[in-house]
Amino acid sequence: MTTRTATSLQAKPAPTPTPETAEYWQAAARGELRLPYCGVCEQYVFYPRAACPTCWSTELTWTTMSGRGRLHSYLISHIAAPGFEEDVPYAIAIVELEEGPRLMSSVRGIAQTPEALVLDMPLVVDFEPRGDVMLPVFRPGPVDDRG
Repeated sequence: MTTRTATSLQAKPAPTPTPETAEYWQAAARGELRLPYCGVCEQYVFYPRAACPTCWSTELTWTTMSGRGRLHSYLISHIAAPGFEEDVPYAIAIVELEEGPRLMSSVRGIAQTPEALVLDMPLVVDFEPRGDVMLPVFRPGPVDDRG
């Protein structure tokens, strides 16, 4: 049996900003969640890219999101990806933002179990450092009155 030491664990991979995603990462560093919005077909674009995937318009406007959402779906990984050895098990979540778009993210501050990760539970965005960027993650949020 092999014992892992702190030096044998890999660092968690960090995103590399590109010209298309730079505003997303700069906003995250300020504690804001911003996404491109296409005024032509009235759709948010996630992941950030140069053209709208719905209508191919390049007329995108960066919009600050509320940061509120709900847990749409998730899976719990019991097999560690490189850099996540100490986090197993961990949930990979799909969060539906209040404004409509869905993002793949993580849910922090809660047990990574089916009993704790209740579908449609309210979430709020938070940010955690990963390399040179701040990564948007989500935490359980206050219950709202949307029913």
